[in-house]
Amino acid sequence: MESPHYPVTEMAAKDLLKADDIKKALDAVKAEGTFDHKKFFSLVGLKAMTAENVKKVFQAIDADASGFIEEEELKFVLKSFASDGRDLTDAETKAFLKAADKDGDGKIGIDEFAALVHEV
Repeated sequence: MESPHYPVTEMAAKDLLKADDIKKALDAVKAEGTFDHKKFFSLVGLKAMTAENVKKVFQAIDADASGFIEEEELKFVLKSFASDGRDLTDAETKAFLKAADKDGDGKIGIDEFAALVHEV
């Protein structure tokens, strides 16, 4: 299995988001147990993005290009923004999946991701 470090993904995130915003967002969730998707999406600048750019970020996180973000990919979501991002804990990963997976299929589709990003 390939390493969870995705240089193409990282480049896509950097192309779409400001480096300062990425750093600020990653610093806010540096400690284990502090990941909050709403706060992270807001700080990183995703919340203010167009639907088209949110889709591009989704595709960057969807490392296996399956059209879904599965639990294993969620664990490494912070690394898709910067290679020095930490892995999410199992509890953070499960909470993130539960918040996004509205249809209960165990994975996050593009519409679920977009709804989660723009959730207030």
